[in-house]
Amino acid sequence: MSQKTGNLLQGGLTHPYDSAAYAALIATALQSELGNTHRAVKTIRRWTGAGERTATNWLSAENGPSAPHLALLAHHSDTVLEAFLIMAGRQRMIVDFRVSHIREKLVAALDTIDSLTDANTDTNH
Repeated sequence: MSQKTGNLLQGGLTHPYDSAAYAALIATALQSELGNTHRAVKTIRRWTGAGERTATNWLSAENGPSAPHLALLAHHSDTVLEAFLIMAGRQRMIVDFRVSHIREKLVAALDTIDSLTDANTDTNH
């Protein structure tokens, strides 16, 4: 392991995201998707298995989730996933991610249109 890698691991998050900035970014992502209510805390707990105090601390940016909890949050929350990609400097992946979701919605919409058209054709014969 190089000296640089060792320093990165020992120092935790590196510029521009220190622990406080990380906690704030995740809190903002969670709040924008879930709000800042007890219901949001319950949702976070259900997603991650974390305790109530832990989930409340994440929402208030007192601290950020550990890696396993972050992975679970990102699994359930597109907003948290996007926040993580921003922290990782992978903004391009956000565009790819959004395009993929839009494409899925378009395919579903086209399927609905086709089924309506097929049903209308069947009733006219």
